[in-house]
Amino acid sequence: MGDPKRDDDQFLDDIEALEAEAEAAEAAEDSGGAGRAAPAEDEGESELDALRAERDELKDRFMRALADAENARKRADKDRREAERYGATRLARDLLPVYDNLQRAIAAAREESQTASTALVEGVELTLKELHNVFHRHGIEVVSPQVGDRFDPNLHEAMFEAPVPGTTAGEIIQVSADGFLLYDRLLRPAQVGVSSMKAS
Repeated sequence: MGDPKRDDDQFLDDIEALEAEAEAAEAAEDSGGAGRAAPAEDEGESELDALRAERDELKDRFMRALADAENARKRADKDRREAERYGATRLARDLLPVYDNLQRAIAAAREESQTASTALVEGVELTLKELHNVFHRHGIEVVSPQVGDRFDPNLHEAMFEAPVPGTTAGEIIQVSADGFLLYDRLLRPAQVGVSSMKAS
């Protein structure tokens, strides 16, 4: 058998050699390995930049799509509300001549009160009153200018102008027909005559 002291020395020498090899490998990694790790690091950084750019682009597209959807919702809501309020515009315009004819019938009956049947006049007046109620329920408002009011081009239509003494220019001198509003929209302007009297 060999000398146990020699075996221990050999064992210690082997450990020291292994440690030296490990240190040499570490040193080689630190010196030469740093040069090799740099390209991998740059590659990882550029990949990360590409992912960030893609994330930002997707976020931007998502925010735009969200804004478009919100605008479309608001537009649809506005269109729905307008359809509810103004959807009956054509029907309302078609009813205006009925109103005019009832007004004319009452005016004619009052002028010829001796021959007109009282029951018939009352019936026409009740029909006109009911038509007023229907108009009111559906947001239709009668524009009834009076003689002496100022002419408003937003609500009135001048059918003629005449120099009437005792009036001023732009003053209503005759009302031919009432006007009508559907909520805030003009269905028909009131038809009026306007004074063209110049100031003296």
